[in-house]
Amino acid sequence: MDYRNMVVKNVKDISMKVNIAGITFKNPVTTASGTFGSGMEYCDYVDLSRLGAVTTKGVSTIPWPGNPTPRIAETYGGMLNAIGLQNPGMDVFIQRDLPFLRAYDTKIIVNVVGKTAEEYCEVAERLSDCDVDMLEINISCPNVKEGGIAFGQDPCRVEAITSQVRRYSKKPMIIKLSPNVTDIATTAKAAEAGGADAISLINTLTGMKIDIERKAFLLANKTGGLSGPAIKPIAVRMVYQAANAVKIPIIGMGGIMDGEDALEFIMAGASMVAVGTANFINPRATEEVLKGIEYYMIRKNIMDIKELIGCVR
Repeated sequence: MDYRNMVVKNVKDISMKVNIAGITFKNPVTTASGTFGSGMEYCDYVDLSRLGAVTTKGVSTIPWPGNPTPRIAETYGGMLNAIGLQNPGMDVFIQRDLPFLRAYDTKIIVNVVGKTAEEYCEVAERLSDCDVDMLEINISCPNVKEGGIAFGQDPCRVEAITSQVRRYSKKPMIIKLSPNVTDIATTAKAAEAGGADAISLINTLTGMKIDIERKAFLLANKTGGLSGPAIKPIAVRMVYQAANAVKIPIIGMGGIMDGEDALEFIMAGASMVAVGTANFINPRATEEVLKGIEYYMIRKNIMDIKELIGCVR
């Protein structure tokens, strides 16, 4: 369709649809795993049917208790968390969370976690027969068979774990990349080579906070993942680098607080964006981000969100 002579007057005039691996999302806004549960905590504040997708908290083979407390700390421009991917396991997710989400007109992206390649594969295989739309494989988990080194820190391991889980998953697969690497483009290419349908980035950056009064680490785990506005410039840069290195779609995240932040990621090359830490500050953040994108498109007379994806070169 030729949009050049058309005038955008309201939201009904614009198309927000994006397609990733054959899945059509009504708009490019989802939630960042670990910040939204499965939506139950937020459904009184956000109409989940307005979102392009809900990305769930990490799901493992069996319940994970997470790390000891304290495991959250505020920082300038963000927060540190060392939750340790606490979750009730895939049986509870399938029986409780999935029916809840299916009551809404939104896509479901399930974040998958594991401590070994076999655990990732088991969850992926089990979810392949469930009514979910995509899997997001969180390869920032420590590989216990390799001394706790995260799968996502070595491009060879990234390709290997992606390829292995690919064989067990019938669902389109997103690989969630760690920013704690030397070259994000190399890691992105490794995920693509392993068979990823899309990639998401960035996960949290490793950080630390010390309580100077107690002369002790503030987090029981000593280190935690830094998220929030402080990491956004790094995240935008990495999304841009990855977008110029691979042909598969990207879901961008890292410090998105409003529509303007989201548009930076989209212009850098992200087909979708995920809102994370902002949910803790403002439970309506996801809908407000979506409205911000819509308002920008109306103001700039842009008919289709795809006109903005990767428009900055």
